[in-house]
Amino acid sequence: MAEKEGGIVKTGHEEGMKMAISLLEEFELPSGLLPLADVIEVGFVRSTGYMWIMQKKKVEHNFKMIGKFVSYDTGITGYVEKKRIKKLKGVKAKELMLWPPVSEIMVNEPPNGKIQFKSLAGITKTFPVEAFAADQ
Repeated sequence: MAEKEGGIVKTGHEEGMKMAISLLEEFELPSGLLPLADVIEVGFVRSTGYMWIMQKKKVEHNFKMIGKFVSYDTGITGYVEKKRIKKLKGVKAKELMLWPPVSEIMVNEPPNGKIQFKSLAGITKTFPVEAFAADQ
């Protein structure tokens, strides 16, 4: 894949998670945003911001503070920039009985403790950033 060219790649769960968390921290995103299991590979292309994550199986996580279930597919891709992930693929948040794909995640500027999730269906949801801290 051309978009992976020049990327830094870490394989295995431990190394992959370290890299994913360090990217979230570097771009000022909550460190608990990606509660993954059995990570195979994490990659990042600094020149474009393109990031990819491969994991062995789909993961569903309940963010208890806000009562939201989020589904993480075996393949997750997106473009990371300061306080934002754009063109996100592989992440869905449960709304009633539907799982609309999340296309963008953005921490509000100026910081007000809020994070927004936009779906391709035009739904935007705002939550407290601390709901996505690593210890939730």
